[in-house]
Amino acid sequence: MADELTLTVTLRPAALDARRGIVRLHPEVMAALAINPGDPVRLAGARTTAGVAARAEATASRALLYADDLTIGNLGMRDGGQVTIAPLPVVEARRVTLTGPPEIVAVVSPEMLRLALLGKVVSAGDDVSLLPQDVLPDAGNRSLVEAARRSLANRVGYGWTSALLTVAAVDDIDAALVTMDTVVGWTDGYHTTGGTAATPAVRAGAPAATDPEVPPPSLDDLPGLRAQAKELEELLDLGFHHGEVLARLGTKVSLGVLISGPSGSGKSALVRAVAAKVGARVLPAWAPALAALTNDAAAHQLRALAREARGSAPARPGSATPAAGPDAGGPAVLLLSDVEALAPRADPGPLATVFRQMLEETVRAGVAVVCTTSRPESVDPSLRAPDLLAVQLAVPLPDAAMRREQLGVLTRGMPLAEDVRLDEVSGRTPGFVAADLGALAREAGVRAALRQKDAESPTVTMADFEAALDVVRPTSMAESTLEVAAVTLDDVGALTDVKQVLTESVLWPLTYPDTFARLGVSPPRGVLLYGPPGCGKTYLVKAIAGTGKANVLSVKGAELLSKWVGDSERAVRELFRRAREAAPTLVFLDEVDALAPTRGQSTDGGTADRVVAALLTELDGVEELRNVVVIGATNRPDLIDPALLRPGRLERLVYVPPPDGSARAAILRASAKSVPLDESVDLDELGADLDGFSAADCAALIRESALAAMRDSLEATIVTAANVATARERVRASLDPAQVAWLATYAKAHQPG
Repeated sequence: MADELTLTVTLRPAALDARRGIVRLHPEVMAALAINPGDPVRLAGARTTAGVAARAEATASRALLYADDLTIGNLGMRDGGQVTIAPLPVVEARRVTLTGPPEIVAVVSPEMLRLALLGKVVSAGDDVSLLPQDVLPDAGNRSLVEAARRSLANRVGYGWTSALLTVAAVDDIDAALVTMDTVVGWTDGYHTTGGTAATPAVRAGAPAATDPEVPPPSLDDLPGLRAQAKELEELLDLGFHHGEVLARLGTKVSLGVLISGPSGSGKSALVRAVAAKVGARVLPAWAPALAALTNDAAAHQLRALAREARGSAPARPGSATPAAGPDAGGPAVLLLSDVEALAPRADPGPLATVFRQMLEETVRAGVAVVCTTSRPESVDPSLRAPDLLAVQLAVPLPDAAMRREQLGVLTRGMPLAEDVRLDEVSGRTPGFVAADLGALAREAGVRAALRQKDAESPTVTMADFEAALDVVRPTSMAESTLEVAAVTLDDVGALTDVKQVLTESVLWPLTYPDTFARLGVSPPRGVLLYGPPGCGKTYLVKAIAGTGKANVLSVKGAELLSKWVGDSERAVRELFRRAREAAPTLVFLDEVDALAPTRGQSTDGGTADRVVAALLTELDGVEELRNVVVIGATNRPDLIDPALLRPGRLERLVYVPPPDGSARAAILRASAKSVPLDESVDLDELGADLDGFSAADCAALIRESALAAMRDSLEATIVTAANVATARERVRASLDPAQVAWLATYAKAHQPG
């Protein structure tokens, strides 16, 4: 067994390992050092750091140490340098302190930071990322890591995966492993408690933004939330400062509040701003961090939270409970973020009971308890009882006018060029919440800085915002399955009548909702596209998405189906919940016949029937579907449940026919827009000769013609008629005449009038 070995460090491009502090070694090297996967190792180069060992492939080199760019940077070396590696005793870190960019410190709580570092070995002076160490099998509780991922994406927005922090101190040792018992926090800011510590839990999960050095936001910086702020301010002011009036009237006010809204929409910022306005302190906690502890530890911290909050609460008139406590100093607001982690609707455990009891006692004592959630449907309904969270506020998804105000606030300190049009930017950001717009502004600023490193007076131009819009996506669309192509309806060859119907049925409701409201009519709810395979149904949807500046949620029918009872219906509800949050939204249901077959004819135990019922309820139920248009696509319209095709649901049936000669020529021209065709290629004549070809076949013919030119010569610069003739021999018509004839008959029978 070797005490240490000298290897050559090389950059490992594997995305799973990136910036997670993992180094990979050949299995024989690990055996020589007597280390196992997951063991910490000491790495010495220009400086000394540490990492977590993992096995490389058996085909890897024995002389190489595979590391990511962050580890190589911590070694103070470049790719190809010599590194000495040795086993490192497993020492659990007692306390880790970090520094980071102000925008990260302001929104990432210590508990969230601890989950991001969980399972990593850190050294003082190292750079670390927020990417959780979720590669090795014993990296920790997977559900906690996933909760951390979601919360980091929600709070930090775009770029959380590339944010870098610096380890300021790690106990008094060289390197140590971060565990759930490690006290983690920001320099001169809040720290967590250990996983089983008995210290007050109010600091557990407290965002550094509550540090006195970081002032709370002003209500003027929260456009679009003025109505919610006024209601919350009146409630807190009455409960904190006018208790004697309530006593004389023989009543009292309940200060339990539930604030719901999309992630990143400013719920916590709203509470902090209002609390500052009424002179109250905010005692924050992150519910998933509490739920991550053992039941006993979590219950202990919940009770400690309640004690500190009650200790700072003003005594009710006539109450025997004194307003005293170790941190008593005026009224306080207990802020619990992501409350669904403590009180889930499904399978509430013992901790949910403890939390409900604590909440009831705290609210009864006159303390303000504000809970926030981005998933109100996942919160235990019993929390909304009159003696618990009696007041409910909703933070809406910002519309274009609200986004314009938010962009004005976010770019207040930016030197904007004269060509920057914030109205246009706000119009192109449907579904963006405040955090997403902040990420957009930061990305535009970064791109401006990269262009003007040596400029004395750099400015942010419209081109910087254009580039940022290409990479920043709204968090509400993180699971979108359709990559919106840079095409519009103008790029669709032929199908003039179909494009006109889709413009009226899809684009108008998404683009001009005020016009429909002014005329007192409801816009069409949905459209069904049907036609032979390969005739452009999906391409039409991509073109509509590119034209209408709407968010797109795409799902194939079978993807929503599950063998588990209730899962399919839940998937349908979740799809439409996301669509409402990201409105204006286009929901594309491909192969909708698989999702909504005629009820009573399936043999799957009733799953399909329940899914159809859920789909019908979402499309035309009690809860109105605003600024959401649904497009279904199918080759078999006769298999779809008839109830789905009535007015108010997929009410417009649009037949996408196979192209005729002139349409095929138009499709060929659209497909060959970027292909250098020789003058001898007559697309009109070619289109007339392609009887039985679908739109996809025509596009394939152009592609195959270019490949034929490449086969002749890799230096080819033009596609000739001979290349097209060669491709014509390879590409065959795919349309089935019998299916086309049946669909034409169906379309004739179902055409309006």
